[in-house]
Amino acid sequence: MVAPEIASTPEPPYYAVIFVSTQTDNLDGYHAAMDRMEELVAQRPGYLGMDSARSGLGVTVSYWSDEAAITAWRDDLEHSQVRELGRERWYGSYSVQVARVERSYRWSRS
Repeated sequence: MVAPEIASTPEPPYYAVIFVSTQTDNLDGYHAAMDRMEELVAQRPGYLGMDSARSGLGVTVSYWSDEAAITAWRDDLEHSQVRELGRERWYGSYSVQVARVERSYRWSRS
């Protein structure tokens, strides 16, 4: 098993979008759509990286250079279409918080 890597972010300040979700039993098409969103978001100006985990409750934190980049991603047509599919099929509930990161530090066992 390959250990997951924690996103490498720049020195603060930067922004974090925290997406917390529960899923329905209908995940038909979910994984392909999420793979596409990861591919698409990586091309967005201002996108810095992402950390994600799911164990019943899903938590994804994406990192951004500024609020304008976050808004541009939110308004992206393909992302908007997949978000609607998520509401129709895959998510039982979700919440989104946008936060400015003022301080950050890391530790790693080498």
